[in-house]
Amino acid sequence: MNEYYSGRSYSHRRRRPRFPRFLAAAACVVLIGALGTGIFFLKKHHDTSTPDATSSIVISTDSSDLAETPTEGDGFVMPDTPAADLLHQAYLLAAGYDYDAAIDRLKASEEFASDPEVINAISEYESTKETLVRTPISKITHVFFHTLVANPSKAFDGDNDQDGYNQVMTTIDEFNKILESLYSKGYVLVRLHDMAYETTDENGNTVMKAGDIMLPPGKIPFVMSQDDLCYYPYMDGDGFANRIVIGEDGKPTCEMTMDDGSVRTGDYDLVPILDKFCEHHPDFSYKGARAVLAFTGYEGILGYRTASSYAGSATYEEDRQAASQVAQCLRDNGFELASHSWGHLNLGTVEWERFQSDTDKWESEVESLIGPTDIILFPFGADVGDWHPYTMDNERFRYLYNVGFRYFCNVDSSQYWVQLGDDYLRQGRRNLDGYRMWKDITADAEGRSRKLDDLFRAEDVFDKSRPTPVPEM
Repeated sequence: MNEYYSGRSYSHRRRRPRFPRFLAAAACVVLIGALGTGIFFLKKHHDTSTPDATSSIVISTDSSDLAETPTEGDGFVMPDTPAADLLHQAYLLAAGYDYDAAIDRLKASEEFASDPEVINAISEYESTKETLVRTPISKITHVFFHTLVANPSKAFDGDNDQDGYNQVMTTIDEFNKILESLYSKGYVLVRLHDMAYETTDENGNTVMKAGDIMLPPGKIPFVMSQDDLCYYPYMDGDGFANRIVIGEDGKPTCEMTMDDGSVRTGDYDLVPILDKFCEHHPDFSYKGARAVLAFTGYEGILGYRTASSYAGSATYEEDRQAASQVAQCLRDNGFELASHSWGHLNLGTVEWERFQSDTDKWESEVESLIGPTDIILFPFGADVGDWHPYTMDNERFRYLYNVGFRYFCNVDSSQYWVQLGDDYLRQGRRNLDGYRMWKDITADAEGRSRKLDDLFRAEDVFDKSRPTPVPEM
């Protein structure tokens, strides 16, 4: 592993799938709308005839590079047949690459078994299955974000927290552009549990086995995660959401306090934004996958108090119940939940007794309300071992394994860093934040390699409202 993420921690810290012919228009006709005026990006300007060592970063307003997003809808064109609802159900399953489930859904209908469109859809999905290819899990990248900046004017206002936000946070505008770039390049969200799963071998031993992620040619599986989904008190008034709640539609959404003190509900962070993007682009998600969400525990999760310092109070119990309900809603909507340790500690170096107590406290105070969790995303990206495979001789790995963790994620700037052991999956994650984007933007001038071009061009994403240069970590 290289280039561990060492940013400071506050207050602790598309080819589309083949569809039936009657749906062809859905894959060909997409209405798009500009996000609006005032969207800028950063470009590096060079003399095209000779290298320019003094080339500079400038703000550009070239409208041809404005990000675009599709309008409402999942791409389905309603056919003129009584079986339309059934075909739509199958369409959504197939759009998410679950062709077996789509075929089974259609075949299970006695009412519409002889419908020509149903017969045609089954044939098309069976044909598509024959074209799928397997991606080795060693070629699956993992990207991550922290809480998204909903109001840059408040986050980048020159106070003591500005540099930290500028380094490790991503704005909503940037996140939307990143999603569009990933989608246009053919990336597809998968779960860590899709990459590998526990099973029993021929000798009766429990082992980890690589998953079979089957996708159409040209599709690229990747994992996404979000750290510190806690909404710490220090972020109040700095342009971030306050908490995750369950919306009137039963989906997870966010609350945010406005300047006048009112609280509004909307898409103010990664969870509702990603969820809606996947609903409108079902081919962006493999069998309903969403992101991995990681929590610490000492100041609460999801914006609700859960720490032991509040134990015994009515508010504490109410918040625990609310957080538990939201956590289940997240699971029900495809998100995987993970530990980020209880106290946001460097688990590779913290003294042993505190390592144990922190792990135990996570289990008793957080896992007890969000349910069993077998994923840990290491704070600061700091692993409990070097690049060598884990063994039970590593007491920190052994302790984490014995309390139920099987998926271990550090931070690494490499495009791919995956290690499948007999009893665990280990993966490096790539930070997509202000610091990493700025390093890419300035890479050519400074003679360094770019790290993000497989995902997006940093100049096309970077939010013009960020102070520059982004300070070193």
